[in-house]
Amino acid sequence: MSFTLRQLQYFVAVAERGSVIGAARALSVSQSAITESLKNLEADLAVTLFDRHARGLDITQSGHQFLRHATRILTEVQGARRAFETTQGTTGRLNIGVTSLMAGYVMSDLLARYRRMNPAVQVSAQEDSGEYLEHLLIGGELDVAVMVISNLRDRMALQSEILDVSAFRLWLPLEHPLLDREGIGLDDVAQEPLIMLSVDEMEDEAVKLLSAFGRRPQIAFRTRSVEAVRSLVATGAGVALLPDLVYRPWSLDGDRIEARDVSGSLPIVQVGMVWRRGLPLTPPVQDFISLARLGQGAHLRS
Repeated sequence: MSFTLRQLQYFVAVAERGSVIGAARALSVSQSAITESLKNLEADLAVTLFDRHARGLDITQSGHQFLRHATRILTEVQGARRAFETTQGTTGRLNIGVTSLMAGYVMSDLLARYRRMNPAVQVSAQEDSGEYLEHLLIGGELDVAVMVISNLRDRMALQSEILDVSAFRLWLPLEHPLLDREGIGLDDVAQEPLIMLSVDEMEDEAVKLLSAFGRRPQIAFRTRSVEAVRSLVATGAGVALLPDLVYRPWSLDGDRIEARDVSGSLPIVQVGMVWRRGLPLTPPVQDFISLARLGQGAHLRS
């Protein structure tokens, strides 16, 4: 049996809200209908899309992979319908928020593609902290934001959609002793001087990770520049724990940087879009969300 568009809609709704109850309310359908749909979809795909627990659902790695395809299919269907609704280009305004880390690694390409597709839309982008962007979204000063949504604060007032996920890895300079290890643990990391990136809560995640294992990190340098982190790591000033989305193998001076997995429960960074829950989406906002869905994941893995 092939999956249906309705199954995809139910699956995406559950993935976005983290529960069958939330998806049922958003779609105005029964919980049993969504539960049965998910069961049939998992049977058809022969994979587990969600881990079930008392507090709700956690999407699995297979679920994340399928979510990219599901949202792309639904976006294509929406685009096909809209193609017959109007022959004129989208006009209006789009006010976007973006956090510092996302500005360089996600937004630049996304914004360029949006402007090419919607030249008549007046676009305004603002970079700030995730906490302040949430405030602007709730207050109606921004239409949508691209940010790290792993630690979204006000999930009642805001709706989010995952664009991609990125795991933390350890950055090391060439010829570092840990590169010869078959396995690297958090105990090994705790003994190294750390270069901390102080944007988008990256430092908080690293400190919480090591503190949870009873380790106090040896912070050698704090910076808001990813390029500074690369240079410092490459020249042997320390190591860094950062998500793969910002990893590049070379510093600006051409020095090599290696990345290795670390055993243990390292955090996962969720990159996504956020907008105010219940707010009617204007055509410029709908176009932006659709474009982000179509290109999700590609910019993070390029």
